[in-house]
Amino acid sequence: MKFNSSEEKIVESLISKLKLKEKFELLTGYFFFQTHTVPRLGIKTFKTTDGPLGISQHSSFLRRNTYFPAGMNLAAAWNRELAYECGKAIGKEARAIGRLCVLGPGININRTPFCGRTYEYYSEDPYLTKEMSIPFVKGVQSQRVAACPKHYVANNQETNRYTVSAEIDERTLHEIYLRAFKETVEEADPWTIMSSYNLVNSEYVHESSKLLKEILMEKWGFSGFVMTDWWATAEGDSKNKEPSQDPPEIAIKAGLSLEMPKGHIYEKKRLGEAYKSNKFTEKDIDDLIRRILRVYVRVGMFEKKKSLPKGERNTKKHQNLARKMSEEGIVLLKNQNNILPLDIDKIKKLAILGPNANKKFGKFLYGGAAAVTPPYEITALQGLKKKCKGKIQISDDPSDADFVLLVMGLNHASPKKMMSDETTNEGIEFGNESEKMDRKELGLSESQIKLINETVKINQKTIVVLINGSPIAMNGWIQNVPAVLEVWYPGMEGGRAIANVLFGDVNPSGKLPMTFPNKIEDNSAHKSEKTFPGVDLKVYHEEGLYVGYRHFDKENIKPLFPFGFGLSYTEFKFEEVKTTNNKIKMIQGTLEINVKITNVGNRAGGEVIQVYSEDVKSSVDRPKRELVGFEKVFLEPNETQIVPIEIKGKDLAFYDVSSSDWKLEKGDFILHIGNSSRNFHLQEKITVIN
Repeated sequence: MKFNSSEEKIVESLISKLKLKEKFELLTGYFFFQTHTVPRLGIKTFKTTDGPLGISQHSSFLRRNTYFPAGMNLAAAWNRELAYECGKAIGKEARAIGRLCVLGPGININRTPFCGRTYEYYSEDPYLTKEMSIPFVKGVQSQRVAACPKHYVANNQETNRYTVSAEIDERTLHEIYLRAFKETVEEADPWTIMSSYNLVNSEYVHESSKLLKEILMEKWGFSGFVMTDWWATAEGDSKNKEPSQDPPEIAIKAGLSLEMPKGHIYEKKRLGEAYKSNKFTEKDIDDLIRRILRVYVRVGMFEKKKSLPKGERNTKKHQNLARKMSEEGIVLLKNQNNILPLDIDKIKKLAILGPNANKKFGKFLYGGAAAVTPPYEITALQGLKKKCKGKIQISDDPSDADFVLLVMGLNHASPKKMMSDETTNEGIEFGNESEKMDRKELGLSESQIKLINETVKINQKTIVVLINGSPIAMNGWIQNVPAVLEVWYPGMEGGRAIANVLFGDVNPSGKLPMTFPNKIEDNSAHKSEKTFPGVDLKVYHEEGLYVGYRHFDKENIKPLFPFGFGLSYTEFKFEEVKTTNNKIKMIQGTLEINVKITNVGNRAGGEVIQVYSEDVKSSVDRPKRELVGFEKVFLEPNETQIVPIEIKGKDLAFYDVSSSDWKLEKGDFILHIGNSSRNFHLQEKITVIN
């Protein structure tokens, strides 16, 4: 990593003037989302804000801000430019309220659909995750606001999140869980990183020299600073936060620069005692402070305000972006006999029902730290009423409606206890998604399934619209309905986006960033209690590399919907693939394939060309196929394009345990080209050479 010389001069000058006591203070938060100041040197407070879905109300002095769709929605769009624009807009909103750091994106791998924060994250696949994360980080930092990819690393469940240890072998840790962080650091240069609550292989991340100093900083060249997640240094559960008794020198030697939101292990008295006992040196502290000050310079802390980017929030541009993100991330899962899109000129009466039809999701801390409270939020019902005003009668009676829309799914609330026998959990409505809790059931609640099936009996033209942030099982009802639309948590403009897709103003182009299993036992993390949620505060990642579609392919399990799947209102023909040179020079090399694709339908639409690699002969066990490239293309009816897709040698590589590095062996690879992990139209053989 190259350092800016003028930047480093400012940093070194400040370090030379700081007193030891002041340095100690800079290592900890001062007030929830702020840091200590040193007024005499012009060091102001470094204000942070939660922000993967927009600027959170709880970390912005209760301000209402643009509420963007969930991370899963953004990933489902498979659109790098959209990720950049989202990051840029969130950076602008942070600037507008004086925040210098956005705590996001969340790039943990979705190992299980049960994880309560799956909706915040991007994918089960590290390639898709990093391809969304890199432009998002660049977008945020284009506004000279620090991005903070989180939670480093393997925070794949909320159950016992403060104390559970993710037990993972070295190759799996690097190929699956560290990879998106590595690529984001190397290609986007994020200025901060947040360490996770959990332990990895029985060691807290904020105390791990291997994970922080050796891998993140030395191997990957991370030049910014590491901060803890809030209260990560407090042992025990969230209701019983006791300060860690671990000595501060462990975290200091590991490379932890900032403990948030206040000092436990870095409490001034403890630091002073350890320093006097020669447990660490002032040089050790300087290495941590240097990283902090470097970021302070990058965000313009020592510059005049007029020289910095001007922030803006709640603008029409940002609201339109939120709607566009929602529209592009919506996935059409089923469309029997092309019942969709609806024709607004041929419908007289539309019935709209379901628990999520008029539900708002942008509420204070609703779902946890990612919650954003917007100045307004268009629900599905509101969006549809506006679309149909003066043309279609809206009702809640399916019996005489031309079509029925059932808006179902999940929410961010705690499980609802109805009249029940608590010893059997009978009557408890599981299925909610939120920080601090994991889901208990894969399917919809019994009451929702009952509503779907009863409604279909009354009116066969019943369309299910799902609002949720993670995969849902559909046993017992999907065979009864002609159409299913997955809209995720669609943000403040979600209602308009849903209406636009249902009525065909927008052709759905979203693709699943996670495999939808038929039953939870089909997911590789759910072999036993040992693999999820863990025993004796250890969760064993026995599946190794075989997370998500890799596992389904290996075990030949038929998913409900495969990774990368999504229907359209039009049809695309993959015609041919060509490459001018089918040879790639080892891990540093690249090659370009060109895919000819035609929209053979009668509507304009978007398709995601997906490329999966198969290593024909390898010295190590490798997944059957792995995503290594994609491009999204929008075509008019009968339009043909030749779409270039870059394939990088490093994306074909595997992590070699013997050398503790990535390795690409000579030999042949087959590139499978299609529009999901289970639907291929073309293939091309390429060869790795010296």
